[in-house]
Amino acid sequence: MHNPHAVCDGGDLDCGSGLLLIIKKAMDPLAGGQVLEVRSREKTVAEDLPAWCRMVKHEFLGSQPGDNTTRYFIKKGSNQAELEQDLQAAKGYQWSVRVRGGNDLSATVHSRNHTFIAGQSADFSPKVNAPSAVDYLLASLASCLTVGFKAQASRRNVEIDNLELSLKGGLENVLYHMELEDEGSPKVNQVTGTFYVSSPESEEILEELWSNTLARSPIFQTLNQAVTIDIKLAIVF
Repeated sequence: MHNPHAVCDGGDLDCGSGLLLIIKKAMDPLAGGQVLEVRSREKTVAEDLPAWCRMVKHEFLGSQPGDNTTRYFIKKGSNQAELEQDLQAAKGYQWSVRVRGGNDLSATVHSRNHTFIAGQSADFSPKVNAPSAVDYLLASLASCLTVGFKAQASRRNVEIDNLELSLKGGLENVLYHMELEDEGSPKVNQVTGTFYVSSPESEEILEELWSNTLARSPIFQTLNQAVTIDIKLAIVF
């Protein structure tokens, strides 16, 4: 349909989760009137991308099927002054939550358009009314790495069949946290786990994706400064 001057691959990202910043970065070196090809597997892009182009004065030229993707074509407009502003806004973005204490030993967490309950940190029962802060800490790390790995694979068109990450973590001295002892520390002392990946791709490619996932994970890089984290990559064919 068109002869693009540059190509960017957004994988499974939608317009609200980073795709537009990828597009803007790829568009920046182009001159006005040149064409960018955007490849995407996310269905919502078909509706959201033309609307975004109209808003920022680019010309949406259409789309056509590609190999496991849809190819979108955008003619660059003349006004690109918003790129640096958007990149700086992304760098300075701050997440926020609001937490209210309940009548029992629990708290209600409000995060954007979601609300969830957190229970007491030291609860050893297999069934609880709400996950504890420690549960959420491990879940935060696990989800950051799992979704991050999927994003890495998506950006590089690496086929992934299944992913599963299992984590375990303990406190240095939970009895200090519970005020049953007066010495020690309540900090998380170690996190261990296994990241299972099923894919037809080579081990070298999957190991590179995993290494890059760890390097770019905000939760892993933060916790790794204070806690020993040992997660094994297990490739299942």
